[in-house]
Amino acid sequence: MENLEFVKVLESDLEKLQKISVKTFSDTFRSSNSEENLAGYINENMSLQNLEVELKTNNSDFYFANLNSETIGYLKLNFGSAQTEKFDKSATEIHRIYVLKEFQGKKVGAFFLKKTLEIAKKKNSNFIWLGVWEKNYNAIGFYEKQGFLTFEKHDFKLGNDSQTDLIMKLVLN
Repeated sequence: MENLEFVKVLESDLEKLQKISVKTFSDTFRSSNSEENLAGYINENMSLQNLEVELKTNNSDFYFANLNSETIGYLKLNFGSAQTEKFDKSATEIHRIYVLKEFQGKKVGAFFLKKTLEIAKKKNSNFIWLGVWEKNYNAIGFYEKQGFLTFEKHDFKLGNDSQTDLIMKLVLN
C-alpha cells in the first residue's frame, strides 16, 4: 500500500493509541464474545493507564501505520524480558497487530510484518513469535502464508472466558 508510514508511537499519542486499540479489538472480537467479557477486557487492558505502562515498558515498542495522515493500525513488539512468554531472550514477540476493519486485506499486516523482520534482524533475533486466538481463522491463515508455524498453545482470559491462543513462530536465518 503506497503512502503507508511506519511511525513510532510516543507518549503524546496515548489517546490515539487507546482509541484505535478499542476500535480494532471490538470490531475483531465482538461477534465471537459476550459484550460483558469484551467490555471487561477492554476496560482492564486498554485503559489509558495500562497503555501508558505498556508504552513506557523497556523492550516494548509501539508503531502506527498511517495512511495519508490517518492512523489505520498499530503494531506492538516485545523483546527480551518484556516478552509475555519466556521462550528465548533473543526472540522478538509480535504482541499485537491491529488494523482497522476497512483496511484489512489491503497489505497492512504484511507491511507490519516486513517492518518486524527488519527490526528483528537488527536485534539479532533467532525467531519471531506471536499468539493468535485459535478461532481467528483469518489471522491464522495470514500468518501461515507468511511462513509461521504453530509450536505451542497458551490460555488467554477474555473476561470470565478462558480461550486458547496458538503460539506461532517464524524462524529467522
